[in-house]
Amino acid sequence: MPDTSAGSLTFLLGGARSGKSAHAEKLATAHPAPWTYIATAQSWDDEMAERIALHRARRTEGWSTVDAPFDLAEAVRAVPDERPLLVDCLTLWLSNHMLAGHDVDALSAELAHVLSAPRGPWFVVSNEVGLGIVPDNALGRRFRDAQGRLNQSVAAVADRVLFMVAGLPMQVK
Repeated sequence: MPDTSAGSLTFLLGGARSGKSAHAEKLATAHPAPWTYIATAQSWDDEMAERIALHRARRTEGWSTVDAPFDLAEAVRAVPDERPLLVDCLTLWLSNHMLAGHDVDALSAELAHVLSAPRGPWFVVSNEVGLGIVPDNALGRRFRDAQGRLNQSVAAVADRVLFMVAGLPMQVK
């Protein structure tokens, strides 16, 4: 495992319920607290509110949570140097922007640029959405394609890429 004490970026990909977030939390908490958790989820319904509550309950004392459903690049820039950072997740951040009609290509390029210069041990979570069927509608296909491009750009600047399967990490890079 590479040294993640200085500036390094670990990118965790996988399907839904593959264990990405829990593993990212484990990796981040291997470093001394305090840790910063940047959450991108929005609570649109009871089921999503419950998911958010479960994620929050899993985090122990020592975490500070920043909600950034849109301004993720700015939230990352604001994290103090050398502080362990966990971003969860790029998939919800991208869908927030797509549904709002924002320029996701420009925003994704800005985010990849910010992530290319980690100032501490950084861990970023995203879904791998390209392994399933081709979506049956234009919005779904645009999302899948934009998510694939975003994942590729973040993986390109990451020091390490892990692919999660059934709670098990496989090192890709």
